[in-house]
Amino acid sequence: MPADFSGLPGITERCMKIIRLVETHFWVVMIAGIILGLWPPFEVNTSPVVQKILLAMMLFVAFMKIDAIEILENMKNLRLMSWITFVYMIVIPLGFYFLSGIFDHEFAVGILLLTAMPAGVSSPVLTDIAKGNIPLSMSLAILTQLIAPFTVPLLFRLVHIRLVDIDEFLMLRDIVILVFVPMILSQLTKKLLPGVVAGLHDLLTSFNVLIIFSFVFVTISSQREVILGNPAGLVWKLAALYLLFILLHIIGYMIIPRENRESRIAVAIGSAYMNNGLAIVLAVSYFSPAVLVLMVLSQIPWNTLLAPFKKVMERI
Repeated sequence: MPADFSGLPGITERCMKIIRLVETHFWVVMIAGIILGLWPPFEVNTSPVVQKILLAMMLFVAFMKIDAIEILENMKNLRLMSWITFVYMIVIPLGFYFLSGIFDHEFAVGILLLTAMPAGVSSPVLTDIAKGNIPLSMSLAILTQLIAPFTVPLLFRLVHIRLVDIDEFLMLRDIVILVFVPMILSQLTKKLLPGVVAGLHDLLTSFNVLIIFSFVFVTISSQREVILGNPAGLVWKLAALYLLFILLHIIGYMIIPRENRESRIAVAIGSAYMNNGLAIVLAVSYFSPAVLVLMVLSQIPWNTLLAPFKKVMERI
């Protein structure tokens, strides 16, 4: 009896509807990652390697949607890249450090550590979701990751806090693994399997949303006790972090007023979605528990503000 494939079109249509829902309502997926991560029955304790693998997967999928040559073209605009990087890595951290230092010194140290971080390696994925300039976002992520081993210790020396001793070799090794390896593999895949990549093109953003969900869940769950240890005392810190992240979106969008909307979205996301995973690692190694708590709490605004930002951008 011949196989009956008459139901396949209906199944395919339903799958596409689910995929479109995931992309359209990505914020629900990200919030679900936070809620499940805080829910005791779903607690997991994984190696940091798992988070790095998930980040590399995100970048591989993001690179499938762009041409690596576009990234190199952005790098050639030295004036623009130098200005954005200077604001990201020097002006913003010092500005927020001195401003928050008026209220609480230890909180200010945490803010300095957080804002001194390079643009997150997942920022191109978030830029894709927000319909921004992905090659520019990737260029900024690569460039800021490369200079972070030098600018982060410099910032702490400038404010006379000698606690950070970053191994430049280890950071560069992570950059190769998390950025350049996915870039090379994605471009090889596009060259060797162009038909397959073209067929999957509309699914890539939704797939990345699901990877982000996994990353959020693993990160939040591994730090659940830190987050829930003193809920009442964390309220004001969380409120301050939300204000910080909102301001970072605004500053990032405003620092290149002559560029197009897509580029300004990319710069805003690079400013607000820093590599707070690296900040958590440094906080564990060199800072007080209060600073570590602040770094972990930063995961919440990091994962919940993209949807409002995207809505605002759609109205501008």
